[in-house]
Amino acid sequence: MTASSSSWRRLAAIAVAILPLHAGIAEAAGPCLRGINLSGAEFGEPGGEVFKAYAYPTEDTIGYFARKGMNTVRLPFLWERLQPKLGEPLDEDELKRIKDTVDLLRQRHLTIILDPHNYASYNKTKIGTPPVTNSAFAEFWARLAVEFADQKDVVFGLMNEPNDIDTDVWLKAANAAIRTIRAAGANNLILVPGNRWTGAHSWMADGAGGANGVVMLGIRDPRNNFAYEVHQYFDEDSSGTHAECSGNDKARAAIGQMTDWGRKNGKRLFLGEFGVSQDAACITGLSAVLGDIQNNGDVWLGWSYWVAGDWWPEDETLNVQPHEGRERKQMKALEMAAKAPRPPKSACKLSVE
Repeated sequence: MTASSSSWRRLAAIAVAILPLHAGIAEAAGPCLRGINLSGAEFGEPGGEVFKAYAYPTEDTIGYFARKGMNTVRLPFLWERLQPKLGEPLDEDELKRIKDTVDLLRQRHLTIILDPHNYASYNKTKIGTPPVTNSAFAEFWARLAVEFADQKDVVFGLMNEPNDIDTDVWLKAANAAIRTIRAAGANNLILVPGNRWTGAHSWMADGAGGANGVVMLGIRDPRNNFAYEVHQYFDEDSSGTHAECSGNDKARAAIGQMTDWGRKNGKRLFLGEFGVSQDAACITGLSAVLGDIQNNGDVWLGWSYWVAGDWWPEDETLNVQPHEGRERKQMKALEMAAKAPRPPKSACKLSVE
């Protein structure tokens, strides 16, 4: 735990202690970031034609979720599409599409999480395996960081769901990327996932290269402006691929365990993906987890629900994209959480000076 983290926690504890007796932690804090994954730009194979193989979110979709109280969008895209050749400049047209989307989101005062949605791979080769070396991954992030350096509403999500890679190998790659981001002069908040799909439920489980909860404490950021990103679904196997929610209790326990881990180690957390079907019991579980995050805003920086986007079909289980004016049942719980009491803006700085 850093001295600054310790001091911040002591101040937060004092602030809570002097609140009127009727005021709970939820009123005092709550997470800063509450949002949605607007998926679509990661669709298709690299090189596919925009609006035929993949698409960025429209102004109408962005407006809908902003009106629901959400202040954050996680924006997935493909590394290979943005950088067609390792070590070479970013594709100008694709970069412009990302920047245009950022501008649309910014018009709605939304924070943007840039998310290379690649599972720690490039053209099906894992990071750490030539030619997709740690240096190649870091070089990609250096180029992207320069484009968005110190834009206070842009967050860097290092990578979506690393898997099939040893945890200690992923740690080295993540640290290499962080070093180049900071060397490029970018002080933006960085979200760092763990290995094995960055599951909250498996954070402390041992595996190749060690447990996330142990190994990933080795993250080194010269600016100390990062949070750990975890994902958690509510079905039996925590995959998010089933409509049932027999994993409600497991999901809530996983969030509780992550809260304890973050508080013990003085680390911030972000729930980057989670989702449920329209089943009433599932929505009850969703509300419980969102409530737990709201009540632990000293640890949880925020959340972004999976999934929405203009191209998602109406019958997709977790989808909350409205169709023909019809809202999905999950939206009531999400809207309530998005509009719950928030900390002051001064407590939600995402970039350091």
